[in-house]
Amino acid sequence: MKGIVNNMRKRLIKIVFAILGIGIGYSFFPWAWRLANFNQPWLVNPIMNMFLGLVIMSFLGLLLSNPLEALIKKIESSLLHQKPEVLITEGISMIVGLVIAALISTLFSHSQLFFFNTILPVVLMIIFGYLGFIVGKMRFSDLPKLFALKKKAESEVVKATPEEEVLERKVGENFYKYKLLDTNILIDGRIYDLAKTGFLEGTLIVPNFVLYELQYIADSGDSIKRVRGRRGLDILNKLRTEKLVPVEMYEGDFEDIQEVDTKLIKLAKLLDAEIITNDYNLNKVSEFQNVRVLNVNALAKSLKPRVIPGEKLNVMVIKNGTERQQGVAYLDDGTMIVVEDGRYFMNKTIEVEVTSAIQTDAGRMIFAKPAHSRREIKEKN
Repeated sequence: MKGIVNNMRKRLIKIVFAILGIGIGYSFFPWAWRLANFNQPWLVNPIMNMFLGLVIMSFLGLLLSNPLEALIKKIESSLLHQKPEVLITEGISMIVGLVIAALISTLFSHSQLFFFNTILPVVLMIIFGYLGFIVGKMRFSDLPKLFALKKKAESEVVKATPEEEVLERKVGENFYKYKLLDTNILIDGRIYDLAKTGFLEGTLIVPNFVLYELQYIADSGDSIKRVRGRRGLDILNKLRTEKLVPVEMYEGDFEDIQEVDTKLIKLAKLLDAEIITNDYNLNKVSEFQNVRVLNVNALAKSLKPRVIPGEKLNVMVIKNGTERQQGVAYLDDGTMIVVEDGRYFMNKTIEVEVTSAIQTDAGRMIFAKPAHSRREIKEKN
């Protein structure tokens, strides 16, 4: 696909330079021959003038092809990262600016001076087109207010009866239409439970670079990472198939940035979106860059814990803890469980009883002990 786009870009540059060459040869070469007092019939004719202009501009196009292609790529990348409504607004504003410039130019169209009838209209087109583009880009956020005023005026003219009155919810500054999901929140899985409750508003956006990272984790040689990656893919498929909330994929990428978290923050700024995550570091960096974050761990901290003391769980102890005789196990969502005397049950699935649970911004930690710890330890001894 990229190869086709690159070929189209190169052909476009060649076509533009060819058209310019033919136009310049036809319009300006006769004047140049008269100025040089050159009167050879085989050379001074429209066909030869257009051919010479085509050759000269085609050669110039070959010299400038690479810089122009790089410039066009940069412009394309900038446009692809813009929201469609912003592009439409910028285009309409630019057209309005060009129309104003054309109307002003008609005042100088009958002038005999070359500057007023040719140069000045071009300058006005450039200035007013640029002003229109900037106004459309910078004042885009005022358009909803403009339409809101129009609706309000119409409602004042035609008033509904009490039976027909409908309470209209106003979208304030705290509402974000787009919500970006990072890799950790998909692996965590609680985003699916949160979507089922109906508390999420707007559209969930999953960028392609997040999906690629999830696939990389799912194909990992580490069994724990592989399970976590596949869990994230399953959660994403559930969100898309069950249509609990609108879910869209973002096809763009930032090739000059390597870190996925940095890409997410930049995309959030471009789309005026917020990020849903449970990553403590991403949360802090986003807040520093004035990007709003919904931290699921902070939400869980404010709600009732999912496990309570006395609850029993079946887990597999996979490694030693930091303290003596402790073992460490994990739930499917990645929650760490510190098992007292867990070193005696290494690589075994056992039933544990929760003794306490703490919730921090960095995540949740559960402390537990084997349900029949005394008997098992005696048997080991």
